[in-house]
Amino acid sequence: MAEVIGTFMLVLVGTAVATAATLGKNTAGSAYDSFAVAMSFGLILIPIVGAIGQISGAHVNPAVTLGLATAGKFPWRFVAPYWVAQLAGAVIAALVVWIAYGHGAFADSHLGAPSPVHGADGMQVLLVEALIAFILVFTVISTATDPRVPAGTAAVAIGFSLAAGVLLGGPVSGGAGNPARALGPMIVAGTFPVWFFYTAGPLVGGVLAALAYRVVGGAQPPSDAV
Repeated sequence: MAEVIGTFMLVLVGTAVATAATLGKNTAGSAYDSFAVAMSFGLILIPIVGAIGQISGAHVNPAVTLGLATAGKFPWRFVAPYWVAQLAGAVIAALVVWIAYGHGAFADSHLGAPSPVHGADGMQVLLVEALIAFILVFTVISTATDPRVPAGTAAVAIGFSLAAGVLLGGPVSGGAGNPARALGPMIVAGTFPVWFFYTAGPLVGGVLAALAYRVVGGAQPPSDAV
């Protein structure tokens, strides 16, 4: 349930801002832009990690769950249930965005579902989605599972790593880096642009991040001693 709620919060805030940007909706000033979308995903992830990190680990992303299992930091038997919970939270969030923003959110912005931009092909989407997940999952494993990391560091580091990843991938794929975040709005909107690459890319990136952490995670900083 914690993963359902956490993923719901992540997808709700991020796709709502993306939908508002697409529809040109504003509050007290100009409509949201691409930077606002990236920051919305990163900023909401900080309180999510703080709120449910001690309960479920605050994965809220199938790539994070797979990466942690690959790194030996999470039991494999819980991977599938976590994935189901994360997808459920994303679907619920997409439904709420539809209700809150109306028919235009469904017809014009597809509830914030990502899609390739500027003529990007499937392999480019696969690459940038893997890179987003690599940045995020490497940060998660490095900060949330290592007792050497100062308390309170993980949430901020993880949130800003996601924002940075979305900024990186946005010009190519829209910047999902999360199969649940991509598939939830796609399922509700009924549109599936290169969905396989939005699913496979982050999972590949998560595994690569776990393997990279296995190489460097146990290292100690150089000593000044002669």
